[in-house]
Amino acid sequence: MATNIYVPQWGMGVTEGRLVKWLKAEGESINEGEPIVEIETAKAVQEVESPASGTLTKILVKEDTVVPVREVIGEIE
Repeated sequence: MATNIYVPQWGMGVTEGRLVKWLKAEGESINEGEPIVEIETAKAVQEVESPASGTLTKILVKEDTVVPVREVIGEIE
């Protein structure tokens, strides 16, 4: 079963972020809690931690793309 990777809600006024860099590529293994992607908001660049251990199977949003909070940006199997 796949686990979705979401853009987190960091604060009440934050509605979107720019995906700066994927720290893992499709097909790479990842552990729960390990940084997987960097997202820039109006205040800072923040790392998003992996919600599960497994393999990054799908990158749904490319780098340098602005995405709304709670948007699915990738999948882990």
